[in-house]
Amino acid sequence: MSPSRSDATDEALMARFLRGERQAFAVLVRRHQSALFNFALRQLRSPTLAEEVVQETFLRVTQSAADFNQAARFTSWMYTIARNLCVDTIRRQALRRHPSLDEPRGTDDGGGSNGPTLGERTADPAANVEGAVVAGEIRARVLRALGELPDDQREVFLLREVSNLPFKEIAFIVGAPENTVKSRMRYALERMQLALSELEEYARALR
Repeated sequence: MSPSRSDATDEALMARFLRGERQAFAVLVRRHQSALFNFALRQLRSPTLAEEVVQETFLRVTQSAADFNQAARFTSWMYTIARNLCVDTIRRQALRRHPSLDEPRGTDDGGGSNGPTLGERTADPAANVEGAVVAGEIRARVLRALGELPDDQREVFLLREVSNLPFKEIAFIVGAPENTVKSRMRYALERMQLALSELEEYARALR
């Protein structure tokens, strides 16, 4: 008995889609759209542009489905398309100013929700205000550190930490040797750890 759509591999779902099972592609979209959006969002720093990249990626997947090598990994192919779209979008936006990384909460996380967290609902008003200030500062500093990474390091960091892809697959997507990808990840982690150490100093100063 063949596995259900929800249990099938990405590659099996693509094979089913090529045989005319449209629902198989819907499973692929549900499975990957969130991680793909987060990858594009951190690259482009714009929810609108990220959503456009996600939609265009899946459109191109359907248009080029017949060209998909079923011996290859679907995620490698899909993220290669998404990465190229991000690069093209960045080039088009090069002469325009990017939105600030310090945008109000809810504009760059893709969640579309500005509602209070569980902690905010249960905290007293005074602590709520102070906590919101601290959380906002921490979030802004982490995003700033991510934005300050060199493009090649940020790309690898996002593919590894946000999309949870193995280094071998990332190497295929970015077109670089695996050891080079690991080096980029190491440098990115060092920079992010430095940013986190600065956050710890900031938190201690508030005590």
